[in-house]
Amino acid sequence: MIVRRTAGLHQRFLASTRGVAAIEFAIILPILVTLFLASVDAARAIAIYTKVRAATYALGAINNQYATIQSTDMLAILGATSVVLAPYSSSPVVVVISQIKVTSATKAQVNWSATLNGTALTQTSSVTVPTNFASCSSYPCYLIYGQVSYTYTPLFTSFAKSAFTLSDSLYVTPRSTECILYPPQNITSSPC
Repeated sequence: MIVRRTAGLHQRFLASTRGVAAIEFAIILPILVTLFLASVDAARAIAIYTKVRAATYALGAINNQYATIQSTDMLAILGATSVVLAPYSSSPVVVVISQIKVTSATKAQVNWSATLNGTALTQTSSVTVPTNFASCSSYPCYLIYGQVSYTYTPLFTSFAKSAFTLSDSLYVTPRSTECILYPPQNITSSPC
């Protein structure tokens, strides 16, 4: 009799499906939550990278607007990246804008450089530019080099364990003039 009762209880337990959905949900919930949090962080990183690219293009836009950049203008140009990056914090952003003087197909150097939250390129230091920019119709020719980087810290560790850098750079040629003069105190000593 006990054996029959135990066998019947065992069969009823195997046939019952009332708690299966709750158990399956409890097993799958941590995976779903992890995927959700990772997608939130990934989407945020993609949105910030898009803003970093837009900020880099904004730096490149100075080639149309200025023949001479005053110090207050340079502060506004560098600060414009904060506006582009809004609503995200501008504290982890590093902005560098430089003018590169290309003197031959293999030689280029920094003419001037300015930065926000970082280190400017050293004036007269050698740089390597892409070959399609290094071959000018006549030398010297000038390039504006904009760089923006953003240290992204994930909200949750399911997407990335630690902070990483999102960065972009852009070379453009000055359009309205041969070169852009900056800083103002060096204008009298050298035209570019």
